[in-house]
Amino acid sequence: MIGGIGAAAYLPVLLVLGFSPRTTDIGYQPRQPVEFSHAVHVGQLGMDCRSCHTTVDKAAFAAIPPTQSCTNCHAPGGEGPSILADSRELEPVHESASTGEPIDWVKVHDMAGFAYFDHAAHVNKGIGCVTCHGRVDRMDVVYQAETMSMAWCIECHRDPSQHLRPLDRVTDMAWTPEDDGTTQEALGRKLMEQYNIQDSQYMTNCSLCHR
Repeated sequence: MIGGIGAAAYLPVLLVLGFSPRTTDIGYQPRQPVEFSHAVHVGQLGMDCRSCHTTVDKAAFAAIPPTQSCTNCHAPGGEGPSILADSRELEPVHESASTGEPIDWVKVHDMAGFAYFDHAAHVNKGIGCVTCHGRVDRMDVVYQAETMSMAWCIECHRDPSQHLRPLDRVTDMAWTPEDDGTTQEALGRKLMEQYNIQDSQYMTNCSLCHR
């Protein structure tokens, strides 16, 4: 009886989280406290993703950049490089630097709490940022480019070779296998062996993502 009541109470929560726009809806595009353009910083200036998301290849969580990352180039008060330092768009950055309060960035790709995702495990096995995040180098405002659903993840886990790339190309948004004179099929099979990626039976085991 108690178990039935618990299940009835848990199911709506599971459905809300599992089908939230933050986890499944392509196009989810929250407004950010600072109008940061990835199209400018990544696309035009060629900044590497790891310049701001410093833990993406070292930890499960891709760090949200601290204010210091912004003031390295946009320092207020002439303390360092002052690119567009007087821009009104940078006022939240200057306020954060002055008060010590972090900028309240809004997560765009927010995995459901019942699913475990390790950024480093994917990046260090040759999964490019573009595979999950889309062409952020063309986005003035970042949006969710893929569903992030379980079915979408499993499709890749059944055959990772279709998305693998050399490690030095992981953050290169525009790279294609043809740039290295090969096909994705040939490259993917080679890299699966090189990176010691196991077969689909292991890769689709429930415990990998649900712990």
